Amino acid sequence: MDKIELCKLLVSEIYEKMDASHDFQHIERVLMNAETILQTEPTADANIVRLAVYLHDVSDAKYADDKSAQNIILDQLKLSEEERQHIEDIIESVSFNGGNYLEAKTIEAKIVRDADRLDAIGAIGIARTFAYGGANGRKLYDEAEEARFNMSEAEYRTKSTSSVTHFYEKLLLLKDLMVTEKGKQMAEERHMFMVSFIQQLKNERDGIV
Repeated sequence: MDKIELCKLLVSEIYEKMDASHDFQHIERVLMNAETILQTEPTADANIVRLAVYLHDVSDAKYADDKSAQNIILDQLKLSEEERQHIEDIIESVSFNGGNYLEAKTIEAKIVRDADRLDAIGAIGIARTFAYGGANGRKLYDEAEEARFNMSEAEYRTKSTSSVTHFYEKLLLLKDLMVTEKGKQMAEERHMFMVSFIQQLKNERDGIV
C-alpha cells in the first residue's frame, strides 16, 4: 500500500467520528478542489498536497486537544524529515483562526488552503455552517449580535456566535483571501451564491415576500 492510500485509510476512521461539517466527505471534497487547482500548478508536489489534505483536520482544535493523532499517522507514513515538516507547515497555515492565519509560503500550502476554503463557501459552505452550528447548539441567527473583525484566535474559538454571524466573521471574507488563480476563479460563483442566500434568509426572516 502506498503512502497516499495508507494515509487515507488511517484518517478516514477519525473523520467519520466528526460531525457532518468536518467528516470524511469534507476531506474528499477538499481533495477534489485541490486536484482541480493542481492542474493549473504544474510545479506543485501533488503527493505532498494530497497527504496534507488528508491530514489537515485530524487534530483540528475544534475536535482535539493536541496533535497526537496527526503525529501518530505521520510516524506511520515514514516520510523524510523534509516531507514531514512541509506537511506540518501546510497544516499550520490552513486554519483561518479568526483572521490570525499564517502565511502560506509554498505553492503546496496555497493549494491546500484554497481547496479547504472553497469547501467553506457556496452551497456546501452554507450546509456545513449550519451542520456545525446544529451540532454545537448555535442559534441560526441573532439580530442583536455584531460580527467581530479584530479578534484573537482564543476569542474566535471560545465565543459561540450564531451561524449567520459566522458568515460575516469568516465565510464572506474568504473570496478575497484566495491565493491561487484557479482558487480565485472558483470562489467567485460560490461567494455570490452565499450573498444571495443571506439576502433571501433576511427577507424570509423579516417577512418580506
